[in-house]
Amino acid sequence: MAIFLAIYTRNVLLSLFIGTIVGLFIIEGFNIEQTLVSTYGLFISLLSEAWILKTLSFIILVGAIMALIEKSGGVDGFIDYIQNQKKLVKSKRSALLLSYIIGVVIFVETSITALVAGAVGKPFCKEYNISNAKLAYVCDSTSAPISSLLVFNGYGALLLGLITTQVSTGAISGNGIDLLINSLMYNFYAIVTLVIVFISIWFDIDFKSMKNSKYNMPIIESKRTDKIASKYLMILPIVLMVLFVFIFLYITGNGNILKGSGSSSVFYTMLCILAFIFMYYIPKKVVGVKEFFTISFKGIKHLFPLAVIMLLAFAIGDVTSQLKTGEYLASYASQNIHISFIASVVFTLSAIMAFATGTSWGTFSIMIPIAAPIAVAIGIETPILFGAVISGAIFGDHCSPISDTTIVSSLAAECDVAEHVKTQLPYALLSGAITSVLFFLASLSL
Repeated sequence: MAIFLAIYTRNVLLSLFIGTIVGLFIIEGFNIEQTLVSTYGLFISLLSEAWILKTLSFIILVGAIMALIEKSGGVDGFIDYIQNQKKLVKSKRSALLLSYIIGVVIFVETSITALVAGAVGKPFCKEYNISNAKLAYVCDSTSAPISSLLVFNGYGALLLGLITTQVSTGAISGNGIDLLINSLMYNFYAIVTLVIVFISIWFDIDFKSMKNSKYNMPIIESKRTDKIASKYLMILPIVLMVLFVFIFLYITGNGNILKGSGSSSVFYTMLCILAFIFMYYIPKKVVGVKEFFTISFKGIKHLFPLAVIMLLAFAIGDVTSQLKTGEYLASYASQNIHISFIASVVFTLSAIMAFATGTSWGTFSIMIPIAAPIAVAIGIETPILFGAVISGAIFGDHCSPISDTTIVSSLAAECDVAEHVKTQLPYALLSGAITSVLFFLASLSL
């Protein structure tokens, strides 16, 4: 229901909310009164979770930070440095490669990756006739894939926790960190996606839907009257953003980055970056004190709908978990399936679940505990099934119109969500098909 409505109405908020209500209606035995009570209880429960509140706060704080950076002229200063001083951007290819490289380098958080890559790429769109959809595709296809490969971030913390739990309960044997590292070698979807994005940019190869997409971003007039702003107004906050995430992952993990809290780390990072921007911009008279707060609130207001979407995404993920959709699909797949196909099947099931719920995090949480006993039962190496779960979750999340990375990437490129999904889907399906074949071949070699 949520997927159908999201595509038909293009209203993600309405789609997620109705999907959640329908799921609770089924859970409560089609009792309307009890469904209303459960709906209230579900959202109260979600808003009582510290990590959810930190995640939602992080989203709106990102809005404030990006608004301040854009207002400072730092993005324009960086663009001027890249294009005019260093002359690194001279074509459509080099413009998109810049966003691609930024997407790969900033791997600490998917939303930050997409927003920064989009902010840097947008000024080049008009000059080189780059469509919103193409920029959104580059932002989306470098955010989650690279974050799921270089797991010094929230992804890594969650995956290590899930895998370590399976080891500690005796479901599988081995060392959690070793198993995670070995699993990343089988994260075929992320690897294939990054290669295909690069090929698409370098050789300017596009599917028909992408070729037909047009540039339609409004021209943002610069308010500077005298000189180009310093590039460091953008670079320093972004560099510190990456640095602080690692610092807080180290602190919250008691000395182990991989055990740190992703939600706490990004939340505390945003607070520190806001404080830094205040102390950096005010003395330089980039903005005044009153203007600082005015711009911040405008940025928060701009991303507040995304925070609501995230809350609803958490809600529908919880409902899907209560319905035990993951357990059903996994148990169905594990019966009477040859060992050479099981990794491809786990990949496909994870993709379906991530597509339906719009969350790779929820898919990890459901499918990792299911993949572990399946691997032991049929005698296949555990890392390949964990890799299949990771790849499938990123694939489904990549295709879903209700995914946070899909929505953030659309926002970053000022592209309609429905158009982004339609134009990105052929590339994602190609990557998914190649990945499925790779898992089949990898299973044969075991």
